[in-house]
Amino acid sequence: MVQHVEQNLQLMTKRAVKAENSATKLKQENALLQVQLKNYKTENEALRSGQSASLSVVKQNADIALQNLLTVITNSQSSIKQLVSGAESLQLVADLLKSIDRISEMSEDGQ
Repeated sequence: MVQHVEQNLQLMTKRAVKAENSATKLKQENALLQVQLKNYKTENEALRSGQSASLSVVKQNADIALQNLLTVITNSQSSIKQLVSGAESLQLVADLLKSIDRISEMSEDGQ
């Protein structure tokens, strides 16, 4: 009976040692995971701040592009007005030339 108790005691001791080793390994793994979690959180924050910085750069570039587009629109409107005015002047010249042709035809018939 004493031998049986001693064997059980030895088995329980082995189990306890095994459990302690497992607990130690789990504590080490937990500590490592905590460090990784902290690093991931730091990296996440850095990415978020970088993303907001990138977003502000994109917004700034969009504002510059909008200003350039508005300038182009204004300049093109001015150019279009000048083109229409020039076309109207050319039409007036063409009408005058037609009138001169008619006048000269009338003058030739009248002579």
